[in-house]
Amino acid sequence: MVIGYQRLIGFMPRRNILLPTLCIVLLIAVWSFRTPRSSLDNWLDAAAIRGGATSSSPSPPPSSSLNPPSRSHNDVDLSTPDAPFIGWPLQRACDEATWVKGLIYICDNNSGGIGNIRNYIHTCLRYGLEAGATGLVMPKIRKRNETDLADLFTDYLPFDYMFDKKHFKDAFTFSCPQITIYDEVEDIPGVGKEPNIEHITPKKFGNREGCDWKDQNRHTDRFGDKFRKWLHDPKNGQSPPSEDHPRLIRFNWGVLWDWQVYRDGPEFANTFGNILRFNDQLLHLGKTALKKMYAYAEANGAKDGKFLGVHLRTESDALGFWPTYNTQADAYLKQATKRGFEVAYIATGDALEAQNFAGAAIEMAQMRVVTKTDLLEGEDLEELESLSWDQQALVDFIVLLGSDFFVGTMPSSFSVYMAMKRHLKTGGLYTRPYKTGTEGDGLSYLVGNYEKYWEGWLFMWDGMWP
Repeated sequence: MVIGYQRLIGFMPRRNILLPTLCIVLLIAVWSFRTPRSSLDNWLDAAAIRGGATSSSPSPPPSSSLNPPSRSHNDVDLSTPDAPFIGWPLQRACDEATWVKGLIYICDNNSGGIGNIRNYIHTCLRYGLEAGATGLVMPKIRKRNETDLADLFTDYLPFDYMFDKKHFKDAFTFSCPQITIYDEVEDIPGVGKEPNIEHITPKKFGNREGCDWKDQNRHTDRFGDKFRKWLHDPKNGQSPPSEDHPRLIRFNWGVLWDWQVYRDGPEFANTFGNILRFNDQLLHLGKTALKKMYAYAEANGAKDGKFLGVHLRTESDALGFWPTYNTQADAYLKQATKRGFEVAYIATGDALEAQNFAGAAIEMAQMRVVTKTDLLEGEDLEELESLSWDQQALVDFIVLLGSDFFVGTMPSSFSVYMAMKRHLKTGGLYTRPYKTGTEGDGLSYLVGNYEKYWEGWLFMWDGMWP
């Protein structure tokens, strides 16, 4: 080999080698900079396979369409009660909308507890985006009768009865500036002293033949076009909306689980819910109770302050076909024993049932049970007791979010919302839908009947924003 090399040198003088060699190196360098990185990496990998030189450390495999791309915001815990609002999915929906000047949506025909109230508002807002509404009146909240929990239709209360008004307005200001938010109907220009508010049911803008009356709206993709056609049809006796002559739209009661949320993609479905954040008072009381709950659990032998979260839904407004106290208690205590919990936090509006469950927990699972009134004291307890029944439930909600495992009942919208919100821990922005009727995510279990989609109200899982 040495002799051959010497002959080659002899054939071509050294000074003649230098210039061609420099040209070749420069050509390779220029080609490398101009070639996409992935192409160059693939070429180098191919060279290595053919027996070319390899580096001491293996090169990373080429990118594949089967691998998920890197995604911003995916490290944000969306399951916390004060999770930040990630606005780009809403901004994308707004950029795709067909806007109608003078179209105003009023999203206040709601009722019930937190699971229902927020989903009424979210569903109305989502339809408003699809319709192209350029105006929105701050939603109000229908208060429950404190002495008759089944009476859901008393006075209207302002948005901040439950939610953070500034947070809501900021979310739309930065992510959907095409929409103007009005505090009151009277603030809308051109509305007049006696505004005409039109009532609609979105499902009627599509053929419902063969559908169960509880079925979601299967025509949401075409709702915008059909609604705008109706809006501009002179046969309806109204002029098309304009800035000088606005048209005000309010839904008939019951538009609650209409929208199949994952049709908008997981990134929208998993972030849209966070436009409704609990107000500062509720967050303070909830976080204070949660902190004390962790301390109580540790003081009673629970490692790292872990505790079981329990939602016992047996109050006077519970429907007859829902799981009974015995059914719920038996299922919850089995989970407690199976998972070895020593401490539990219970949320219920029935103090007597809470005592019954606490006694059964000691006897059957050797587990101590406490409530928010056991944890809060002084001014915090006084503030808690000044709140309404539904406001106090939001304090419970915040504590239960912090539990190590949650047990609730199906079909309580409170329990469903809790399970879905906790499920966001599993995948962040791109969390896939919860596997209904299972313990699939290892974070929650809801006792109930999962055999019949409509009679068991399983449609809630498809129509609720977590």
